[in-house]
Amino acid sequence: MNGNLKRLADAGAVCARLEAGGLSAAAADAKAALLARCAEALVAGGAARDAAAMAFFVPGRIEVLGKHTDYAGGRSLIAAAEQGICLVAVPREDTTMRAVALDLNDRCEFVLSPDLAPLPGHWSNYLQTVARRLSKNFSGALRGADIALAGDLPVAAGMSGSSALVVACFLALAAVNRLREREEFHGNVAAPEDLAEYLGAVENGQTFRGLAGDKGVGTFGGSEDHTAMLCSKAGMLAQYAYCPTRLERRLPMPAGHVFAIASSGVAAEKTGEAMEKFNRASLLAAEVARRWHEATGRNDPHIAAALASASPATSAERMRAVLAGATEKDLVTRFEHFFGESEEITPAAGDALAVGDLPAFGRLVELSQKLAEGYLGNQVPETVFLAHAARELGAAAASAFGAGFGGSVWALIRRDEAERFLADWSVRYRGAFPLSAARAAFFLSGAGPAAIELGI
Repeated sequence: MNGNLKRLADAGAVCARLEAGGLSAAAADAKAALLARCAEALVAGGAARDAAAMAFFVPGRIEVLGKHTDYAGGRSLIAAAEQGICLVAVPREDTTMRAVALDLNDRCEFVLSPDLAPLPGHWSNYLQTVARRLSKNFSGALRGADIALAGDLPVAAGMSGSSALVVACFLALAAVNRLREREEFHGNVAAPEDLAEYLGAVENGQTFRGLAGDKGVGTFGGSEDHTAMLCSKAGMLAQYAYCPTRLERRLPMPAGHVFAIASSGVAAEKTGEAMEKFNRASLLAAEVARRWHEATGRNDPHIAAALASASPATSAERMRAVLAGATEKDLVTRFEHFFGESEEITPAAGDALAVGDLPAFGRLVELSQKLAEGYLGNQVPETVFLAHAARELGAAAASAFGAGFGGSVWALIRRDEAERFLADWSVRYRGAFPLSAARAAFFLSGAGPAAIELGI
């Protein structure tokens, strides 16, 4: 960086930088206010206004399609939201990291160390997990920082605020310590997709290339969220496949349309019982791959690799034969969900978007929602209602997204009808689920850019 805390008070300059990065004017204005708030919090904590500072915006993600596919090597259709987390960091001379989460009115402090013991269930778990992993993967003591965080993502809304914390913390510590210049970094990370995959591994605890694994945050997820946050382009959707992460194609956001987002008010926390439900979907996918290996003698690491061993149709029939004798019917439905979502629906939906066929796109998204309800089993009555109500109100397509078991629903709507649609959608929801609706949030988002580091 770039600049100092005082410069973050210049709303015009900050907005201009954010708009240049791909945010809409309204979104840039909102983020500029959040960044100024973060800077003021650091000054209030003792930082000088002319202290060197680094500032970042990391978006949440919209999973258009690809429910629980990434960690099994599947594909998804993703976009970055225009809502996310803003972080401002002031480098320290020691190895201490002090963080204040303004939205939670909470603080934490810890030393960057490979022996750091993160606190499960607390927001600082994500920061400490990053700090611990970087301390293990990069030689020598790492320099700490004072950071302040603020955002406009609803809490536990299924838009992956937790992964945004991971990405934001990495970007800050990487900048403070110039990690991108290190051999450990450029010897393993050559592209944004590589960084996304590495940060997914930081979160789930796996090894990435020459960067050894360690204790993650406790969830067995993939790198879809991090890919959306680090690899998105403004105004575009992206179809990615994973394990390894690779771009298949980019598709423009349908002209004249915007995403309406309904955060259901049912928290999609990845802690406690909710973590067990999330991890169960991952463990079932791993067990399907294990049964395939046992029956075929092949060493395919995940379901997608098994399907790629021959034509998808041929491999699918062979997989069904392998699972036919399984007493656990959940294995069968887990495979059928993956095959339908990753191999059939997502590519066909991309094809529909490519030719501007929104009716076909809407039907395919509807099928994805039905598979989530019937096979994946990660829906709650509130998200089911919101998806169906959005279609009844005229949305071109609508689906719940993210880990599930709560969270949010997106709806693709005409921009010129957006305010009316949001009002009608929220009224319907309030009438059906008044308790959850009291905690809900309804807002709009374009397909936004990847994370932005502000040079101000």
